[in-house]
Amino acid sequence: MGGGARELAGYLAALAGWVAALAAAVLPQWRQSSYAGDAIITAVGLHEGLWMSCAAQSTGQVQCRLHDSLLSLEVHIQTCRALMVISLLLGFFGIIVSVVGMKCTKVGEEDPVTKSRIAVAGGVLFVLSGLCTLAAVSLYATQVTYEFFRKSTIPINARYEFGSALFVGWGAASLSMLGGSLLCCSCPAKERRGQQYHRQPQPSTAREYV
Repeated sequence: MGGGARELAGYLAALAGWVAALAAAVLPQWRQSSYAGDAIITAVGLHEGLWMSCAAQSTGQVQCRLHDSLLSLEVHIQTCRALMVISLLLGFFGIIVSVVGMKCTKVGEEDPVTKSRIAVAGGVLFVLSGLCTLAAVSLYATQVTYEFFRKSTIPINARYEFGSALFVGWGAASLSMLGGSLLCCSCPAKERRGQQYHRQPQPSTAREYV
C-alpha cells in the first residue's frame, strides 16, 4: 500500500472512529437492565448513559430524563464524561490537522517534509482520542461489573449489565487508534533524506581553461 493510500485509509478509519465515539457519548445505553413481572405487560427496560436515563415500557412508550445535577453524579460518570469530551475534542482537531497533512490534499505541497509531519501530528491526536475513549468505556464497564457481582438485595435479572453504547465505544477506540497509527506511518525522515540527496550538486568533470 502506497503512502497516499495508507494515509487515506487511516484517515477514513479514524474519522469513522470519531463518529462512533460521538454516537457512543450521546447514546443512553451505557448500562441497561430489564425487569419482567408476573405478566409480560409489566416489563420495563431501564437504560442509563452519561447524560440521561430512560425507561422503556412494554407498550413501546419511552421516557427519558436528564441527570439532575453534575455535582451529584457518581465519580466514575463524571470521569467518563470528561474523558469522552476530551476524546471528541482531540478527534476534531485530528480531523482538521490530518486533512492539511495528507498527501492527497493541495495544502502545503511545496514542503512535503512539513506536510508529512503535520499528518503524523494528526495521527497522534487520533491515537490519543482513541485512548481517551477506551479509558472511558473501560472505566464504566468496570464499575458496572463491580455493581453486578457485589452483594445486593436486587435480583440478578434486574441488575444493570453492559449496554450497547459500551461496545460502540470499544469499536470507536479501535478504529481511532488504528487510523491514527496508519497516519503516524507518514514519517518524514525518508523524504528528507531523498531531498538532501537530490539537492547535492553533481561534481563537474569539465576543466576550466583560462
